[in-house]
Amino acid sequence: MNVLTDVEVEGSYSNLKLNQALIQADLERSDAGLATELVYGTVAHLNTIDYFLDQLVAKGTQKLQPWVRNLLRMSFYQIYYLDRIPSHAAVNEAVNIAKRRGHQGVSGMVNGVLRNVLRQLDELSIPDGLPTAQRISLQYSHPQWMVKRWIKQYGAETTEQICMSNNEPPAVSVRVNTFRISRDEMMRTMNEAGYYAQPSAVAPDGILVGGSGNMALTDWYREGLISIQDESSMLVAEAVQPQPGMKVLDCCAAPGGKTAHIAEKMNDQGQITANDIHDHKRKLIDDQAQRLHLNMIETAIGDALTLTDRYPAASFDRILLDAPCSGLGVIRRKPDLKWNKSPQDIQEISELQQQLIRQVSTLLKPGGILVYSTCTIEYSENEYVVRSFLEENPSFEAADTPLAPLQEAAAKQRGSSGKKSNESSIGLQILPQDYHSDGFYIAALRRMS
Repeated sequence: MNVLTDVEVEGSYSNLKLNQALIQADLERSDAGLATELVYGTVAHLNTIDYFLDQLVAKGTQKLQPWVRNLLRMSFYQIYYLDRIPSHAAVNEAVNIAKRRGHQGVSGMVNGVLRNVLRQLDELSIPDGLPTAQRISLQYSHPQWMVKRWIKQYGAETTEQICMSNNEPPAVSVRVNTFRISRDEMMRTMNEAGYYAQPSAVAPDGILVGGSGNMALTDWYREGLISIQDESSMLVAEAVQPQPGMKVLDCCAAPGGKTAHIAEKMNDQGQITANDIHDHKRKLIDDQAQRLHLNMIETAIGDALTLTDRYPAASFDRILLDAPCSGLGVIRRKPDLKWNKSPQDIQEISELQQQLIRQVSTLLKPGGILVYSTCTIEYSENEYVVRSFLEENPSFEAADTPLAPLQEAAAKQRGSSGKKSNESSIGLQILPQDYHSDGFYIAALRRMS
């Protein structure tokens, strides 16, 4: 309840607040799992929960104190969405917390509202006949403005699949450090140790691990044989197509996962400049490199818009611009993102992305490849940025990559949603439901002269 209240009142990130609270509470693994479920589940289903609670709270939930509102939300989540917690236990626990934190009047109100929920449970449903965007917004708990944007870009059916997929738990996937061990050998080792490991169908260096707990606590992670990374994110290094001995620039590198993956693919031979705007994130990149036994990564700190002041033109064989973005492809992992963003945010970040790609492209050698990537599914942050850049810069063209089969499959599946009928897609747009991985966009551009 405290985590949910801090997230709402202070605008804190749910994952950071939850991690702090779990460390302080030192819970048993099963209790930590339940606390995690309650926080993420309540945040994920927020506007649906409020829609139902507003019908049962006399003056509506917004008139309540934030901690009371969040106590009711997480209790409703347990009763309505979970099946392993007895409803009476959820109600009793909520009433006891209300007594401890508030007074008799608050606990009486909480008791009354939640007992009403129990009585009306079978009748609590989304009404028929709502407009499509409103129905999807309420059924899958996403802001209506976001649903409307996606319907315009992808159509109603695909949008419904996106929203449904965003409410599912993320898979656990790890990237094998192929500089030190093969994927097959790593999977064999994992399965012999009692894990359920299978190859990623999307990423050549990826392994999906079932029922695994926290892979960062394993010896394999500590020894640098694996890294924790989403399958979609692993495809970025494939698109970069780095070769040993090359000079590579990663413009927005922290925390360093993609940087390290590129270095692994180069057999730690060559030079990677890993730049990030935040000085305190330098250590994250350095720690990754050290853990993975990689020596070729040099960290640099500064705004990516100033890279052209720090490095000569046409001095890199490969450039990765993993651009700052709205993050709307990773809602499954960070459900509070969908409530914290606005259409204005998307517009502003799209303008920054266009500035960045224009600037850093001048640092690429002729014949070199620039990869633009984001973890969002917004057309204006993705294909629009790349398409606009190519129209302004005739010396660049879309480059062939190993991602072509995935790109063709995506284009076939979604047709021409969000584009003029005579335009073919540029780059690969992965949606959350495509492979049960993060929503991601990746485009590779070659400089011809």
